[in-house]
Amino acid sequence: MLARLLPRSICLMTDNLTPSQRRFCMSQIKGKDTGPEKAVRSELHRRGLRFRKHVATLPGRPDVVFATSRVVVFVDGDFWHGYRFPAWEDKVSDFWKVKIGKNRARDARNHRRLRRQGWTVIRLWQHQLERDFDACIDRVVDAVKSGERSRPI
Repeated sequence: MLARLLPRSICLMTDNLTPSQRRFCMSQIKGKDTGPEKAVRSELHRRGLRFRKHVATLPGRPDVVFATSRVVVFVDGDFWHGYRFPAWEDKVSDFWKVKIGKNRARDARNHRRLRRQGWTVIRLWQHQLERDFDACIDRVVDAVKSGERSRPI
């Protein structure tokens, strides 16, 4: 189970790359427009929804923003955002404990700020998308349509 949550390089006991090679590998990891994000956006667009992406004026720069219905969507990787982190945090180095801990704290802070501003926040985890992609998309569609109905004319 843990091996599914962690990238292969993290699961190995020793690092077989030099520090400069590891730095290069890590620099190639994308922070936005990832494969799961693109898949979610593509399906939402196919279903007729229109949105903005990575809106810098909102806390956390949500991956997908439906401004008229006030719904934001974050597509989060299980490792980077620490899904069930307490269950496996003792398996990673102190560096990753601090990094993932900060990511989780920032995510929680941004979630609270968005909720206080009246936004509905949907967080789609990588494993949820892999397990039942259509259910995740349906969840977003339902929230958007519900937000549009509750908006005064």
